[in-house]
Amino acid sequence: MFQKNEQLRALVAANVNNDEVGKPFLISQVKQQQIYANEAIEYLNKRSSVLSQQLNDAKNEEVFGLLAEYEESRKYLDSMYEESSQNVAWLKKLNALAPDQEAELKQSISQRAEQLAANVEYLRQQLKAEDAQLSVAPEAEKANLQLSKLVTQRRMSITTSSLKVMIDLADSEGIPTAEYKRLYFEVTGSVTQDLLSGDVLLSIVKTWSSKFWGWLLETAPQHIFQLLVFLVILFIARTVANLARKVVKRAVASKNLNFSLLMQEFFISMSGKGVWFIGILIALSQIGLNLTPILTGFGIAGVIIGFALQDTLSNFAAGMMLLIYRPFDVGDYVSAGGVEGKVSHMSLVNTTIKTFDNQIIIVPNSKIWGDVIKNVTHERVRRVDMVFGVSYSDSIPHVEEVLNDIVTSHPAVLRAPEPMIKVHVLNNSSVDFIVRPWVKTDDYWDVYWDVTREVKIRFDKEGISIPFPQQDVHLHMQNGQALPSQPKES
Repeated sequence: MFQKNEQLRALVAANVNNDEVGKPFLISQVKQQQIYANEAIEYLNKRSSVLSQQLNDAKNEEVFGLLAEYEESRKYLDSMYEESSQNVAWLKKLNALAPDQEAELKQSISQRAEQLAANVEYLRQQLKAEDAQLSVAPEAEKANLQLSKLVTQRRMSITTSSLKVMIDLADSEGIPTAEYKRLYFEVTGSVTQDLLSGDVLLSIVKTWSSKFWGWLLETAPQHIFQLLVFLVILFIARTVANLARKVVKRAVASKNLNFSLLMQEFFISMSGKGVWFIGILIALSQIGLNLTPILTGFGIAGVIIGFALQDTLSNFAAGMMLLIYRPFDVGDYVSAGGVEGKVSHMSLVNTTIKTFDNQIIIVPNSKIWGDVIKNVTHERVRRVDMVFGVSYSDSIPHVEEVLNDIVTSHPAVLRAPEPMIKVHVLNNSSVDFIVRPWVKTDDYWDVYWDVTREVKIRFDKEGISIPFPQQDVHLHMQNGQALPSQPKES
């Protein structure tokens, strides 16, 4: 039927502009076409309504067959509206248009455009609701929800296609279409030349501003309250974090625990940061942020970062071992990782060492833990080891007496343990004495330098010589030529 009608319309269109064909015959044919179009529109409207209801009640296996039939009926319905508009144009050209016929067409197009716009708004809200349900639905229900969403999207596509046909017909009949074009743009995102129209742009701006102010008036009190709760929780978290630091600082400083300063600083820092982190998570949950994906993201990011920062994690593990076994503490003079100096600061990743010439050297903890650690100032008392050589001609008892007097007279030398002064080695050119007084660790270098200086002064005063290596070279003459001999050390 539709194919025969198309053939008849092609003949009518070819003869409308032909003056030789009798106008009464053409007018009668166009009027018949208009009657046919009106009856088809009425029928297809009813058919579309029935199919729409069947789609709402259909089972999964029936829904796609009904969708195809529903789309076909909508296309025929759109084409009947286009034919009706063309029939009115033909009658107008043939001067056979009834006074109210054009007004009825405009009213029919306007009613259908409004109905389609309402359907688009309904389907858009339904899609939002289905998206919200999908985000929280269990896995067992997601399949049905996804099918329902797919059907809604297909119906939205069919409806927007019909709306575009009605917009074009309304433009041709001089009906205002700014609101319909605005809705079509918002739903499809299709940018056409119609958007350059001032009416369409004004409609879009008005709608968006109206929605914005409506959203603001509706949600502003709630958001302001959530923001206040967020700030209050952050303030409380900060206060509790500071309190936690003080409590932990007092607890780890107990002599019974015997924690090092590094261990104390670690627990104090981690307690404050832990409380602060928990406070931030609670505050974020109060403003409606879903923490599940965030925590999941932290877990995934932790695995990725773990592979990317293997050296850093190695330093972290070494830092934990240093904190547990405590080979040194803040303020100790150490030789570790090829660096000598005083420990200034330590984190879980690296250790800061300050040398005596005031250089700051940051050493990775893994390098320190994997090497020999020498803690020079760990003990409160140290022994100063010194060696002094005298000539073979000097009296050993006299030298012992002078050295003993120098050591015992120094105020920083401890009486217990007793100093040790002994003949140590008979070298090639000297008799070496070992001098080993005990001092407090802080006095080590003062005693070393003072005793060394005093030994030189007293040895010079007492006539004790400090020998140094010498070589005697003897030349033997033979036939007027010098023959070198082996050098003799003295």
